[in-house]
Amino acid sequence: MATADAIADATSDAVARLADTRVDHRFKGLPPDAEGLTVGALAAERRSLFTGGFTTPLLALSAEALDHNLALMERWSAGHGLAFAPHGKTTMAPQLLERQIRHGAWGITAATVAQVRVYRAHGIRRVFLANEVVDAAALRWLAAELDADPDFRLYTYVDSVRGVELMDAALRAAGARRPLDVVVELGAVGGRTGARTEAECTAVADAVAGVSTLRLAGVGGYEAEIPGADGDLVRAWLRRLTALAAEFDAAGRFADVEEVVVSAGGSAWFDAVAEVFAELPALSVPVLKLLRSGAYITHDDGAYRKKTPFNRHPEEGELRPAFRLWAQVVSRPEPGRAYLNAGKRDVPYDLGLPVVRVVRSARDGSVRDAGAGMTVIGLADQHAFVELAEGAELEVGDWVGLGLSHPCTVFDKWQLIPLASEDGTVTDYVRTFF
Repeated sequence: MATADAIADATSDAVARLADTRVDHRFKGLPPDAEGLTVGALAAERRSLFTGGFTTPLLALSAEALDHNLALMERWSAGHGLAFAPHGKTTMAPQLLERQIRHGAWGITAATVAQVRVYRAHGIRRVFLANEVVDAAALRWLAAELDADPDFRLYTYVDSVRGVELMDAALRAAGARRPLDVVVELGAVGGRTGARTEAECTAVADAVAGVSTLRLAGVGGYEAEIPGADGDLVRAWLRRLTALAAEFDAAGRFADVEEVVVSAGGSAWFDAVAEVFAELPALSVPVLKLLRSGAYITHDDGAYRKKTPFNRHPEEGELRPAFRLWAQVVSRPEPGRAYLNAGKRDVPYDLGLPVVRVVRSARDGSVRDAGAGMTVIGLADQHAFVELAEGAELEVGDWVGLGLSHPCTVFDKWQLIPLASEDGTVTDYVRTFF
């Protein structure tokens, strides 16, 4: 089996080739005079976000915040005895996935086979696929990948007997030589996917045992979609999950695997996951307690600032928002209102509107905190509507730094994102694949 260093090295080789991408019209916000340069060559110029020819709107990532968040979660997960497979759908950025692996991640979580294909193209060798796959073409591709690479490890959900039937038929038709490792997904009534009861989970496990193309490797689920989720409900559900693992083990259902996977954990309840997983008694085989939080890498200034478990445990650290969307004031047509040149095409709004954090003067380049007198109250396709309190200073041409909510939909809107140090120097460019 591949070592952790070998996995990271394979990823790095593939990621390094991204520097050969040519800068052109595909990538909004980048300097027009950089047309035709490679990304690596442009990064080597170390341009300033503010004076280096970039156009607004412009999304940037903070190098310091990323470093901090990566190190914090590496330390936190190891300290709580958890393996870590951060959800790659958050960023779909191979450079960041590679950094997560360098910071101790066991592998990367995916939601779709399309995402797995991106991971594989960039050298990722361990994947937790948090969905039941019943698409015959997708299963055929997975079978071929597994057969071609003995170091490729993949776990995928299964939550229905019918799903087992479809997976088995597709894998047999594909001539799969390696069994596909599956994890029975426990859900919650009114929640998202996953079998609703332990009896249904047992029926799914029985179905898996009845075919040769699948191998039962564990149990898992996602606690954040429990209706009305709070600490008590989440912990009760997690204890059902660990009890199911123990029950399956006692019944001899994991006799064919060297390691049992027990997996949960988004970005809102990973403290509860750590607490309950620590209670899991020893099983007959080693257990991979796998956390899947993804939004931590950039955090945000909205939904996840409110949700993060570090609010409940400040003594364990603090995540830092890594996004800043720079837009310019393009209109001040009436008192108390300003319009920026960034809108729904540039910023997410599914989990809250952007917030005004700082203003950079177009006159002298000075930067000041925005305070409480500037509020984004609406978005059009290419404009943000900012309500101004009496006395708020903002004029046409000023650059406005916006804090954003929901990392997944931030990354989805940008294909190439400058990575900048605190003084605005751009040191790299992060490529996304959505």
